[in-house]
Amino acid sequence: MKLINKYFPTLTSEQRERFEALDALYHDWNAKINVISRKDIENLYEHHVLHSLGIAHIIHFKPGTTILDLGTGGGFPGIPLAILFPDCQFHLLDSIKKKVLVCTEVAKALDLHNVTTQWSRAEEVKEKYQFVVSRAVMPLADLVRIVRGKIDKKVQLNGLPNGLICLKGGELEHEVLPLKSSTIITPLSECFEEEYFQTKKVVYTAL
Repeated sequence: MKLINKYFPTLTSEQRERFEALDALYHDWNAKINVISRKDIENLYEHHVLHSLGIAHIIHFKPGTTILDLGTGGGFPGIPLAILFPDCQFHLLDSIKKKVLVCTEVAKALDLHNVTTQWSRAEEVKEKYQFVVSRAVMPLADLVRIVRGKIDKKVQLNGLPNGLICLKGGELEHEVLPLKSSTIITPLSECFEEEYFQTKKVVYTAL
């Protein structure tokens, strides 16, 4: 929690309580269903919670924004973002049933009324959202192909045009080349000083 307070000092008491509760919740669920590697669960706040919140450094979602978390896994980045932006609606999607169960139960335990979950493949989602967020490891071009039809182009509430925001690592120049004109890469090392973030980036693509 020291890390969260360090970078987000203006949290409300309710937000702080919810972030604090993540530790026990994820340790408990991870003992039953392995959604975070056993070795990495001790780095929950740095590698998962704070990493998810890196998205907030490029956009402050306005109230009423709808966001799809594609391939949410154990609830990242969706759960931390839902705590930070309580007036936005987050839909967490994953094709693995046990991971969706963890997301559902964590959201319920935190009393997050702005979170819904779905067990299915992305292709089965018919609704449209203003933004899609993801920590999915697939190449950016493949991700864009999947989400392009899921972006609501009519309702624009935010400073950035509606589109895809994903968390990625490593060298991305070749990967973003086909989408360069509509893509912005923000190194998370500009936002967080911890060594873990030296190679991490937030990639935004307008769709």
